[in-house]
Amino acid sequence: MLRVIDTETCDLHGGVVEVASIDIIDGKMVNPMSNLVRPERPISPQAMAIHHITEAMVADQPWIEEVIPRYQGSPWYVAHNASFDQRVLPEMSGEWICTMRLARHLWPGIRYSNMGLYKSLKLHVETPPDLHHHRALYDCYITAALLLRIMEESSWTPDQMVTITGRPTLLESLPFGKYRGQPFADIAERDPGYLRWMAGNLKQMSPALRLTLRHWLDEA
Repeated sequence: MLRVIDTETCDLHGGVVEVASIDIIDGKMVNPMSNLVRPERPISPQAMAIHHITEAMVADQPWIEEVIPRYQGSPWYVAHNASFDQRVLPEMSGEWICTMRLARHLWPGIRYSNMGLYKSLKLHVETPPDLHHHRALYDCYITAALLLRIMEESSWTPDQMVTITGRPTLLESLPFGKYRGQPFADIAERDPGYLRWMAGNLKQMSPALRLTLRHWLDEA
């Protein structure tokens, strides 16, 4: 069993206001669950504009520590940008798998937002009619559909997906230098010599940058 899990929060720093999950068993989506949660901080206006969860909706809801036992018990937890959900939730006794990182390995060079991948891969799943994008259960359905496509195309086992989640992934754009902010794909086409210079002269670089340079220089 793989448990796809998602949270909505007060802001980018945490404060869970909603948690939801869907289990993947034998290639099927089963056991959808969701809970509104009373947060320990106010909901920011920016977050409220995205998920439309108001202070009144969560004022009488249980705390996350009371809710989270419902979601425990899976050997694997799957989330899109899993490092965020793992950080804002209480400790979960299982391995984490990130569909964003898996997608970067499987389909380099496309948009990696949850809905961006859903649309570009032409996925389809029946979502609850009363929910919308950026509600936790709705987003679980989208991530679950993405996970099933990843597993179909890659044949990766859950343990392999855990390993890949822990690896560095390709950077989309150069974070510094004269081409700062420009996509590596464009730089590799226009000025591959600059990438070769970086690879040969930078003494310290992140694993992700090293992997990205190797990828585009191998493609050149």
